[in-house]
Amino acid sequence: MGGYKRLEVYNRSYQLALKIHKLTQDFPPQERHELGSQIRRSAVSITLNIAEGYGRVKSDKEFMHFLRNALGSCNETRVLIDLIKDLGYIDNQMYSELSQEYEIVGKQIYRLREAWTKDKTDN
Repeated sequence: MGGYKRLEVYNRSYQLALKIHKLTQDFPPQERHELGSQIRRSAVSITLNIAEGYGRVKSDKEFMHFLRNALGSCNETRVLIDLIKDLGYIDNQMYSELSQEYEIVGKQIYRLREAWTKDKTDN
């Protein structure tokens, strides 16, 4: 039991999505609904794609599709982190922390894709 919840990348991205959600609550009112909504959706999309893709592991092609989407959402979140930093909504320390964490998530997604395809070709 456990499925996708056993994946380190899922757990890390889930915790980061919670952090992003809480962080955006302090945005100016107009940005909570605009930029805040966009970054919350992209952060949550990472976890959703990992979970949904894992549920389709009987089709390697579909799982790879969802992991590509998760990686795309990770990249989108990283761009939005740049934006919220440059707009002054987060300080340099938070920016550095979030940037490093999402870089790790991106690498984990990439490694999961590589490991999954390698495992399938070795069998």
